[in-house]
Amino acid sequence: MNLLGHRLSVSGVVGLAIVAINIAAIAFAPWIAPYGQAELVGDVWAAPNAQSWLGLDNLGRDILSRLLFGGRTSVTLALLITLLSFVIGISLGFAAATTRHWIDIALSRMVDTLMAVPSLIMALVVLSVLGTSIPVLVGTIAVLEATRVFRVSRSVAMNIVVLDYVEAARLRGEGLWWVMRHEVLPNALPPLIAEFGLRFCFSLLFVASLSFLGLGVQPPDADWGSMVHDNATAINLGKIAPLVPAAAIAVLTVGINLVVDWFLSIHARAHGERA
Repeated sequence: MNLLGHRLSVSGVVGLAIVAINIAAIAFAPWIAPYGQAELVGDVWAAPNAQSWLGLDNLGRDILSRLLFGGRTSVTLALLITLLSFVIGISLGFAAATTRHWIDIALSRMVDTLMAVPSLIMALVVLSVLGTSIPVLVGTIAVLEATRVFRVSRSVAMNIVVLDYVEAARLRGEGLWWVMRHEVLPNALPPLIAEFGLRFCFSLLFVASLSFLGLGVQPPDADWGSMVHDNATAINLGKIAPLVPAAAIAVLTVGINLVVDWFLSIHARAHGERA
């Protein structure tokens, strides 16, 4: 199979299929889901049947319906967090690499300070103080993830800003933002795109972890992490209720990583051909 002039490997096909199925499922969740995400439809932890393919949860809600709506919530939040973290991280990382001197030192020390504290602990503290609203949740995780993006973008940009065409742009009198947008960013895209996929996975897991701890998405909204938390005790009864959302998180994460690996392989191949 060929995509954009590059042969698509088996793992790439599997990864793209997983991502495509998840996107379609969450996009059409209101039409695919047999019930509402908070609708009570039967007995607690009822076994799978013709009406409820994956059974019911701890309150008698349809697991399949909540899985679809929860996927929409989890993926949307992870995407928003990743986009925001990249806007912050790339802007500051490129600025640090391009200007150097005291700006680079100040930003790097600030990032080092944030990264010195484990992300989960920092998020728990912030959410405990400021509350668990969606804007606070997105902003908190985005800032924490931006520190990782800053490190990557700064490292990539440091290798670019010393090249001749960047120096030529500076000698022409181009400003900082022009150099960052037109010279640094286009040449830094491949590693940043790969990093975007990885950061999305980490954001998805981060949101799920906070929801599992009760500081993420709040009831009655469905979320994969909170679904695992709500049905955790069903494991003792031999029920699959907590395993379904956990498997959904794992499968989507694997799918995205397969796509990222394929993208990195074609980038490395293209770079080798140019060399």
